[in-house]
Amino acid sequence: MPEIRRVWDVSMQVYGVEKVWRQMHREGTPIARCTVERLMKRLGIEGVRRGKTVRTTIPDKALPCPLDRVNRQFRADRPNQLWVSDFTYVSTWQGWLYVAFIVDVFARYIVGWQISSSMHTDFVLDAVGWSNLHAD
Repeated sequence: MPEIRRVWDVSMQVYGVEKVWRQMHREGTPIARCTVERLMKRLGIEGVRRGKTVRTTIPDKALPCPLDRVNRQFRADRPNQLWVSDFTYVSTWQGWLYVAFIVDVFARYIVGWQISSSMHTDFVLDAVGWSNLHAD
């Protein structure tokens, strides 16, 4: 454990399991990668992670959770009987974009979608509005 801590400290506390393990092998210390991983966890140390982190949800504890209006039963007997929505985020060269999808559960087709640079409810509702214009 002191050797793992030393290698991690020498790396300015940047190296993760893989790089600590490789550095120890370069220095002639035979050790299994899983052992390095286990001991780094025990020491409470980890490598620095690259890239930006995105906060995808900002919970508001004051508001109640939305109701599950279909009781997790995602089945439909005919088209346009049940639509569900979801959204995700996509990294682009110019920043994060959010994409909302409306899916017809029966056909499993995307019947509407919307893109936004902000994660607000309105853009999901816009996808629903667009879908209503094109429903049979």
